[in-house]
Amino acid sequence: MMPIKPKRPCSHPGCPNLTTERFCEAHAKKESQRYERYDRDPAKKKRYGRSWRRIRDQQLAEHPLCEQCKKAGKITPAREVHHIKPLSQGGMNEPGNLMSLCTPCHSEITAREGGRWG
Repeated sequence: MMPIKPKRPCSHPGCPNLTTERFCEAHAKKESQRYERYDRDPAKKKRYGRSWRRIRDQQLAEHPLCEQCKKAGKITPAREVHHIKPLSQGGMNEPGNLMSLCTPCHSEITAREGGRWG
């Protein structure tokens, strides 16, 4: 059995809640909304509309577990969908280019590739 990841304080300033994610449940949605409103490039924002949400929901329904965690022998629910080849580099919203991931795995891959935080 794999060890459980230790909880750490929420990244929201002054929040005492412990979480295994970057933000606690109370602040994760607010941070996501803040990012979408102020930090996301308008061209990218356009690509993630209603049709993307349908594709994303279908991907998560067909692949409900994080694919990275599964490779490591862990069972973690997937919460996000990652484009293996980014749309900005000619990737498509096709099943072969999508990967279901938990938030920590998606954040790690995105940061490594120089996306959202890079």
